[in-house]
Amino acid sequence: MNAPAPTHRPIQQLPDQLISQIAAGEVVERPSAVVKELLENALDAGATQITVRLEEGGVKRIAITDNGRGIPPEEMPLALARHATSKIASLTDLENVGTLGFRGEALASIASVAAVSITSRTPGAPHAWEIVGSHLGSVSPSSGAFGTTIDVQDLYFNTPARRKFLKSEQTEYGHCAEVVRRIALARPDVSFTLTHNGKAIDHWNVSDMAKRSAHIVGSDFAEARLPVDEAAGPLHLHGFIGLPTASKARADGQFFYVNGRFVRDKLLLHAVRSAYQDVLHGDRFPSYVLSLDLDPALVDVNVHPSKIEVRFRDSRAVHQFVFHAVQRALAHTSATAHGSVPAPITATEVKGTASAWQRPHEQTSFGAQLTSTFSPSPFPPGSRWDAPAPGVAQRTESYGALFASAESASAAPASAPAPLSASSTAMPDEEEYPLGFALAQLHGIYVLAQNRKGLVLVDMHAAHERILYEQLKNALDAQIEGREMQVQQLLIPMTFFADAVEVGTAHEHQETLKTLGFDIAVMSPTTLAVRAVPTLLKNADAQTLARDVLRDVREFGGSRVLIERRNELLGTLACHTAVRANRILTVPEMNALLRQMEATERADQCNHGRPTWVQLDISALDKLFLRGQ
Repeated sequence: MNAPAPTHRPIQQLPDQLISQIAAGEVVERPSAVVKELLENALDAGATQITVRLEEGGVKRIAITDNGRGIPPEEMPLALARHATSKIASLTDLENVGTLGFRGEALASIASVAAVSITSRTPGAPHAWEIVGSHLGSVSPSSGAFGTTIDVQDLYFNTPARRKFLKSEQTEYGHCAEVVRRIALARPDVSFTLTHNGKAIDHWNVSDMAKRSAHIVGSDFAEARLPVDEAAGPLHLHGFIGLPTASKARADGQFFYVNGRFVRDKLLLHAVRSAYQDVLHGDRFPSYVLSLDLDPALVDVNVHPSKIEVRFRDSRAVHQFVFHAVQRALAHTSATAHGSVPAPITATEVKGTASAWQRPHEQTSFGAQLTSTFSPSPFPPGSRWDAPAPGVAQRTESYGALFASAESASAAPASAPAPLSASSTAMPDEEEYPLGFALAQLHGIYVLAQNRKGLVLVDMHAAHERILYEQLKNALDAQIEGREMQVQQLLIPMTFFADAVEVGTAHEHQETLKTLGFDIAVMSPTTLAVRAVPTLLKNADAQTLARDVLRDVREFGGSRVLIERRNELLGTLACHTAVRANRILTVPEMNALLRQMEATERADQCNHGRPTWVQLDISALDKLFLRGQ
C-alpha cells in the first residue's frame, strides 16, 4: 500500500498549544509519567509528606498533595508556562543539576492534554492560591494547608487518538504504583500515601533504607541481602544487594538510583550483573537497591526526555567502581561473614519437604577418584567429634583437592580446632567454627553437622565445587600477575584422538593454554597429548578437561576466555573435579570440608547460584516434633 503524498504547506510558526501537545508526547507517555513528574516536583520543593490519589488508573484523575515550600501566587502562572523553572538559570546550572526536575516543560505539557489545577500555600501566607487551566488562567484565593496540591483530570481528553493507546485501568494503575514505589524507595525520609478509587493502597512512614526496602521490595529480600557502603573519590555507592541464593526469574527487584534519581542505565546494570557472574549463572536475576552519589557535574541527566538514562563523564571509572564494590560485598558470603548466613528453614518449610528427605537413593556418577593424601583428624581418638557417623560414613583413602598440600599456590590450609577431650560436651566457639561439626552423611549427598543454632545441612558437591572454583580463580590471577601457577606434570602423557579443529586450536593457542595451566601438545594430525594440568585438577579426567578447554578457547578466542569467559570456564573445570554424590566420607573428611567452606569467599553458594548449605534451627525442629505444644 503506497503512503499518501505529503500535503505542501508553507513554513510557519506552530501555535503554543500544539507545541506543548507535541512535547507532551515525549513527557506524558501515560499516567505514570505524570505521577513521576509531579512527585519529583514535590520532592524538589522539600516535601516530607506526600499523598498520591488516583482514579481509574490515573486516567480520570491524578492528585498529588505535598507539604513542601509551596508556590507564591505571582509565580503560579509561570509554573504552567513552557520552559519556565526555578531550578536552572544558566548553562552552568544545567551542567550541575542537583534536582530531580529541571526542564520546565512538564506542567505545561500536562496542562496541554489534561485539565489541571494548582492550589498552593507558602509558609506565612494567610491562605492558599489557585490557578486553573494554563498559564493564561487567573490566580484566585483558595483554602488549603501549607504546601501544594496539583490536580490532573481527564488525561488526553482533547487528544482522543492518543488516549486509545492507553491500556486497561488496572494496567495503568500498576505502572503508576510502580513509579510511586520507586520514588518512595529512594526517599525513606519522606512519608508516602497511595490511594486508588478512594481506597487506601499503601502507606510508608518515615524510616530508614533498611526498613523501607524491606517494605517495598519484600520480606524475602530483607532476609537475604548484604549491605553495600563504599566510597572512592567523588563516588559513593550504598544500599543492599540480594544474596545469589535469593535470585528471581524476573528483573523486577532491581532498583538503581543516581543522585536520588531512578535510572535504567545499561552501564550500571552491566556492572552489577558482571559482579554476580561467578555466583549467579543462567537466566536468574539478582535483587538490589543501590544508590550512587557523585558530583552532579560528573553525570549528565539531560540525555532523555524521561530522564531515566544518564551519561557519565568517566563511564569506565564508574563501571569499575560499581563492579568492584558489589563484587567485594558478594565475596563476604562465606559462613564466617556476619549477616550473610543463609536464612534458617522454618518449621512450615520443613514439613513441606519432609517427604523429600525420604526419597529413594539418588543415582549419580562417582566421578574421578581423588588420590591426594588425607589430612589426619584434627580431633583426638575417642572424642565426640572423632566418632564415626552411625552406619553411614566410612573411611576412604583421600578427599582430593579439599586438602591441597602447602605447595599449592591458591589452597587455603584447613584450620584445626583445639582438641576436645573425650568427655567434653561444650560446643566450640561458633564465631570460629560457625558451620559446627559433622555428625553424619545422608545418602552420599549431604553432610549433616551440628552448631549452636541447631542442624546444618551441606550439599557436599556444591560446596566442594565453590572451593575449587575460588582456588582456580586465585591460581589463574597469580599466573596473570606473573607468579607461577602450580602445574602437575603427568608421568605418562595422556594421548587421545582429536579432530582437525581441536588440533588446530591446540597449536594456535599454546600461550593461552599454558596460562590456564595446561600443556597440550600436538603429536600428529589426529592426536593430542596432555602433558600437564593445573595441580588443583590433577585428579580429574585429563582428556575431558582438555576437550572442554579447547572447546571454549576455540569458541570464544584466547583473550576472551581469559578476560570475559574466564568464570564459565573455571566453573566447568571445578565441576569436573568436585567430589561427586555417593562419595562416602569419614567424619574427619566432612569436618575438613566445613573448615574449608569457612575459609572460602562466596562459599554460601556454588558458582551456579545454588545454596551450598542451610541452617535448621532448634526452634524449627521443636515445632516439627510439636515440642512444647
